[in-house]
Order: sequence, then C-alpha cells, then structure tokens
Amino acid sequence: MFLILLSSILLIPVLMGWGKASEYVLDKFLIGVSGKSLSGIFTISVLWTGLSFFIPLNSHVEIATILIGLFFFFHDKIYKEFSCFSKKDFILIAFISLIIIFCGSFYPFILDHFGYYVPTIKWLTEFGMVKGISNLDLTLGQMSIWHIFQAGFSNFSDPFLRINSVLLIIYTLYIIEKKSWIQLCFIPILMLFSQSPSPDLSVIVFSVIILNEILKGNRSTAQLFVFSVFVFAIKPTMIWLPILSFLYSFLIVKSPSKILFPGVLVIILFFTKNIWTFGYPVFPISIGDIGVSWKPNDKILETSSHFAIQKTYDMQYTYQEIEKFSFMDYIHNWLFLHGIKSAINIFFVVSLIVFIIFSFIKKNRIISLICISILIKSILVILFSAQYRFFIDVFFVIFFVLFTGFFNQRRSIITFSVLSSMIVIFLTVPSLAQNYLPSFRLGNFMGKMETAQLYKPSTYSDLTFNSYKVGNLSFHISERYPYNFSTKLPAISESYIFDDVKAGIFPQMQDKKDMRKGFIWKKLNLKEKMEAENVIISIKKSYQQNK
Repeated sequence: MFLILLSSILLIPVLMGWGKASEYVLDKFLIGVSGKSLSGIFTISVLWTGLSFFIPLNSHVEIATILIGLFFFFHDKIYKEFSCFSKKDFILIAFISLIIIFCGSFYPFILDHFGYYVPTIKWLTEFGMVKGISNLDLTLGQMSIWHIFQAGFSNFSDPFLRINSVLLIIYTLYIIEKKSWIQLCFIPILMLFSQSPSPDLSVIVFSVIILNEILKGNRSTAQLFVFSVFVFAIKPTMIWLPILSFLYSFLIVKSPSKILFPGVLVIILFFTKNIWTFGYPVFPISIGDIGVSWKPNDKILETSSHFAIQKTYDMQYTYQEIEKFSFMDYIHNWLFLHGIKSAINIFFVVSLIVFIIFSFIKKNRIISLICISILIKSILVILFSAQYRFFIDVFFVIFFVLFTGFFNQRRSIITFSVLSSMIVIFLTVPSLAQNYLPSFRLGNFMGKMETAQLYKPSTYSDLTFNSYKVGNLSFHISERYPYNFSTKLPAISESYIFDDVKAGIFPQMQDKKDMRKGFIWKKLNLKEKMEAENVIISIKKSYQQNK
C-alpha cells in the first residue's frame, strides 16, 4: 500500500506537468488537477508509442519523462490547482484513495496479467516495439497503448505495475472536481482491475469521463474526438466512443471537419503500431492485408479465430459443435450458458432493450446518438466474439445515462461505501467467491491477503524456465506453467509451441544477431521439425515428472 501511495504522489504531479505542456500544442479539454493529469496520460502515451518503434522504454526514458513533468509542475506552479478542493473534499479523496490502494495491493488474479500484460511490458522495457512479435506469441501482437504507458513507468516509479490504482485516484479527483457523483458508484467495481495494468479499467474510466463531458455540452470537439480515438487505440472494442464523438461533433455542435485532424493522426499511429507488431491494422482481425513479410501464418490465425468463437460460449462447446448450430442455437446457447456468464449475457440483452426504449421516450438527440453508437458496437462484438469482457463497458454507459439524475452526493457516497465493503470482503476472503460463485473461475486465482502488502503490493515469485533452440531461435519456456510473466526473453507460451508445430511452422529471427529486427515464421525443415518435436516431448515430460 505504502509504495502505491508513493507512486501516486510522484506520478500525479508528473502527469499534471505533461498535461500543462500539452496545452502549448492542443487546446484545453479538461481543467483542474484531473484534467491536466488525464491530458498528461494521453500525451505521454502517444509520445512513448512513437518512441518505442526506435528505443526501449527503459529507465533513461522514464527519468527524462519524470524530470520534464516535474519541471512544468513547479515552474508553472500547477500545484496551486489543488486549492480548488475544500477540506471536506480532501477528506473524501483521502478516504476513497485509501480503499483504492488497499484493493490495489492484492495479488493480481486476471489471467491476462500473466500471459499478456507483463510479457508485453517486459518486451517494451527491454527491446521496445518489436516487428512481427506476434509470430513469437500471437497475443503479444496487441501491444496495447495502455501497456506502453505502463511500461515507461515500470522501471522504478511503478515497478509493481499498479498504474491502474493511480488512474483510479485521478478518476476520484475528476469526480469530485466535476461533482459528477454517480461515478463514485463505478469505483468499487473498477477496483477489481486495480491489481493489474488491465486496459479494461482505463477505457471504462476515459469513456465515462468523455460521456459526461458530451452530456454536459463540452464543445471542445477536437479534443473529445482525439481522446475518443485514444480510448479506441487502447482497446478497439471501444469503437462506439469515436463514433459517438464524431456524430456529436457534426450533428450537435456543427464543428468544421478540421477538428478530426488530431484524431486521424492517432488512428494512423494505432494502425502503424499494429501493422508493425501484428501485420494487420487491427488485432486480431486479418483484414487490411498490405503484404508485409512478418504477418502471422494463416493457420495460426485460423486457430485463434476458432478459439475466440469457443470463448464466446465459455469453452462449453467444441468448435465443431458450434459450426453445426442453427441461427436459433447460436442465440439460445449463448444466452443460456452454464454458470454466471448466462446471467451476464441475459442482463446485457435486457439492458440494451431498456436503453433503446428509454432513448425513444426521452427523445433527446445526444441520448439517441449514444444509443446508436452502443448498438453499433454491440452488433460488431456479437459478430466477432461475444465475450462478456468485450461489452462490460456498455453496462457502465447505460447505468450512467439512466440514473445520473438519481444519484446525488449522499446517495453516491453511501452506494460507494456499501459496494467498497463488499469488494474488500471479496478480495480479502477469496474463498467466498470460490465457494459461492464456482462458475467465476477467476476466484480460483485470487491470492490471500498478507501483512506485507501494507508496505508493498503482493506479487508472485519468478518462475523457473527451460531453454531451447529451433532453427536460429533460442527461446525460453516456463516450467510446468502456461504463461511467461517472469521468464527470460524471448519467451514463448506452451500453447503456441503446440500450435506452431501442428501448423508445420516455427518463429525465427529475421536477423539472428539482432532480436530488435523482429520475427517471421518459417516452414520447418526435417532438422527443425525434430528440434521442435523434442521441445514438445520435453514440455510433456516435465508435467509427467511433476505428478
């Protein structure tokens, strides 16, 4: 807890300093402590994304960024912004922040933390953005901008990867500055994402803030659009937000087309990043092929697509079974899965129906645009992979629009307190989730509370690993563990070894002397096939020895 607090005390002034610096280039979008902090996040994220093509985001980058941010913070006397808070505000901020950093100090339990978040951050800090890295491990092709932001601060100012806890504190400042009290109700739910650098938390926070600004009539449409595109660049399932900002800018505010320019630049950067790491403009969709040599193998993409379809049905059906579904089977089996996912899916459909009816009754142009944007996003998600984690943001949007007038300060603080108590109990006593919500599988990965976390956040110890070589690639695999969150680079997940060998291919270095030159896939010759099969035999044998 204490170290998360220190990170927050350091990073918030740094972000505010960069937010102030950005005002010399971009117009103000948000004012106050939170406004400058959020602008700082945007500015640093975009800057580091560009830098990571050329250099690793190591301690040199971090030190320079911190010094520049602190320079503007003190030189421009930005610390005076804190005077806008009253004594009661400071007490409320301290109370909420204490709960945030407490929840953020628990062990990470989101599986993507180990298989995607941490490995991505390790690559960025040690090598920068590597061309064709999806050939090594397809998941790494995502390289979310949020992980680029986390990577740059992971060397010493936030080595425990709790940047989401810092963002939640900034979000608290925004809520209190804007007196948008209903948003206090969201913080307890978001605290479930505070132990990991999950992009889900950042996109929900940014999207609700932008939504609030649109509903309040913010006319800084260039900034609204570029921030909306930024959220989309963090996680493309947030496509509804730039659609909404676009429609709001031209149908409500009647802005000139030039307001799109900053957002278009961010979109170009996003597409370039994805083509560099994945080979296509949007991960994991193989659309927009420009013929780069480092794009993934078609069979690997097909396997990934089949897996995504299975994930839609919570892995309760094989791909062959799903292929045989009729149209009604697709709907029925998705709505009535075994376990908690069924309740979430049904609630999602009911929420959409309620929101559509509400928008018809209100006859408000902005609410109608929100409804249209959400429907477009929902249709796209259902068509590609209707996993609940891809539409969780919709619940926040609908709740915000429906109940924003009901939740005053008193009701919001009471709701926050009740929900926070439930979340604290949930995290402190993980056996409750394991016993009473057996279908909530993440409950099985939740670690117990430890006294040491009052000082530093709980983290798992490093894994042992084995080293192998196939062709010109020397690589490492965690021993008896499917992910590589602490394994020496280059590391490959077990599942991708099996997928590659099954497809008759294997990743190789483009330049055997320089890993930064990137990776391609290559068809296995006889010698390489024997080397790869020996790797699989070794992996299987390690599990047999553990029995």
